[in-house]
Amino acid sequence: MALDIDASQNTLKFNGITKATDSTKSLVNIFKNTIPQVNTIQHITPSNSDAFMSFTFNDFKVLKHNLALFREKDTITSTTNLFDDVIEIGVIYEDEKRAIVLNSTDIIATKDALLAEQNIEETYRDISIYNFSNSSLFLETFSPLISSNQAKLYCVLDQFFVFAADLEMLQNIISNYQNKTTLGSRNYFKDVQEELSDAASILMITNSNSLETIINKNLTETPSLTLEAYKTSALQFIYDTNFSHVNAIIKKNKTKAVEQSISEEFNIKLDADLLNTPQFVTNHITKQKDIVVQDIENNLYLISNSGKIQWKKQLQGPVLGKIEQIDIYKNGRLQLVFATPNRVYILDRKGKDVSSFPLKFSDAITQPLSVFDYDNNKKYRLLVTQGKNVLMYDAKGKIVKGFTFKAANNTIISQPQHFRIGNKDYITITTENKLLILDRVGKTRVTPKTTLSFSSKPIYIYLSKFTTTTNKGDLISIDTKGNVTTQNLNLSSKNNIATTSKTLVYQSENKLTIRNKTINLDYGNYADAEIFILNNKIYVSITDLQSQKTYLFDSQAKLLPNFPVYANSKIDLANSDKDKNLELLLKETLIRFYFIKLINLFF
Repeated sequence: MALDIDASQNTLKFNGITKATDSTKSLVNIFKNTIPQVNTIQHITPSNSDAFMSFTFNDFKVLKHNLALFREKDTITSTTNLFDDVIEIGVIYEDEKRAIVLNSTDIIATKDALLAEQNIEETYRDISIYNFSNSSLFLETFSPLISSNQAKLYCVLDQFFVFAADLEMLQNIISNYQNKTTLGSRNYFKDVQEELSDAASILMITNSNSLETIINKNLTETPSLTLEAYKTSALQFIYDTNFSHVNAIIKKNKTKAVEQSISEEFNIKLDADLLNTPQFVTNHITKQKDIVVQDIENNLYLISNSGKIQWKKQLQGPVLGKIEQIDIYKNGRLQLVFATPNRVYILDRKGKDVSSFPLKFSDAITQPLSVFDYDNNKKYRLLVTQGKNVLMYDAKGKIVKGFTFKAANNTIISQPQHFRIGNKDYITITTENKLLILDRVGKTRVTPKTTLSFSSKPIYIYLSKFTTTTNKGDLISIDTKGNVTTQNLNLSSKNNIATTSKTLVYQSENKLTIRNKTINLDYGNYADAEIFILNNKIYVSITDLQSQKTYLFDSQAKLLPNFPVYANSKIDLANSDKDKNLELLLKETLIRFYFIKLINLFF
């Protein structure tokens, strides 16, 4: 081996050639008479992996013959045609786990070679994971390049056929591939890749932990090294006629303040399918966020932001709408408050019922529980909706006698709400043909001057007016004197709106409009758009339930980097821990949800 070495404070580069004196005993000569192909394993390797190795060839039969010579066997015993259309094989390293990847030029032919291996173990994010019966195939065929013989499962992701023994490792590969958070998408990999050839017979990539392990194994004295900044190191061999080019680089990666990415922190599999979208709630002890979610057996879970299940509680029915938090003892300790179809619950931090609760109802509760705190003095009012009737309770579970409103003229079609405009309180109750705007004791405060019919969309305060849509899809605004204005937004029957005090967001079919800027999305089945206000900034999310993608935009209608991501539901967004990055909760499968961190996307 002859190498030129370029050494600087932060970089070591090696360039040269290697030539074997004994052609049958040199590992690099396994690639004799083959042509290196473009390495692509980085595009399926999760960015949280320790390392990967890729080896390429243009003709598997030639590689197979060379391997037989190297191993001093007449031939390799396997008769499978699985590798006939494969031009690259990779190994992904994650701690002690291994995944083997085949890059196929003929996906149909490679799938045909696996027709006898179609027993589905499970489906994850709409990707079938199959059992694989010939776990020793890769070791028998590619030893010593591959030493793993535990590949008992596999899945197919575009042209990549991924085999592994560990189900969670396959799931991690699938989620990172779908979320585009693979190593190939990272700037630190691209920075090193610029120093390498695109096509190599062998390419090995390691992170800083693997680099430290390699150094310690190969040096007689263990040096004291700080390698965290060396996120990607590389070694490649490019076979030529009777010799190989060698390139290697160990390089400190520049810290980029604008490096933006997402990272899946954990995913949780419940005991039964999820019933609703997981949401964040405040942990009054840590001042961070926990997670609440319910399954179809009506079990409610409280889960920490590190993924630990704190408790599980059986409820009498599904939670209606979002869970609220109150401080009924006025001591800084928060309780969860919500309604199911026949109960109103208040639960303490440990999941225990607060005294006098749950309240039990023989008639069905038909809207989410409304929680009012008129003067922000923790004197809570709980408004229960039953068809066209309403009942108001205090935090001790007693009827509030001073609230005189009892029933609307027709069925109430959206959750009653409380607003403060100026120094006056307004309670809104919507039926199909009337918007009731009441004061805090239930008397009419504003009478809208309209005969229009209303949709079941929520009421918002936008530009100091009560704002929603009609059943024909027009935007309707009502001021505090009852004056009405309408605006034709050309909304289809499948529409939704959301507002802040000054920002209007609406969606119709595949068009999402944020502050008069319209985005044309793919056609699909969209859940209602939602607005989040965090760090004094506005973000808008919308999920296509058909293609299972969640989009996240800023207030200027710009899609944030790394989006869309995979999701089966609407999302919740918050800063759930002590760092500056925000976190996202998404329903992943019927039985699983996941928690991802958005790194430097909001600055």
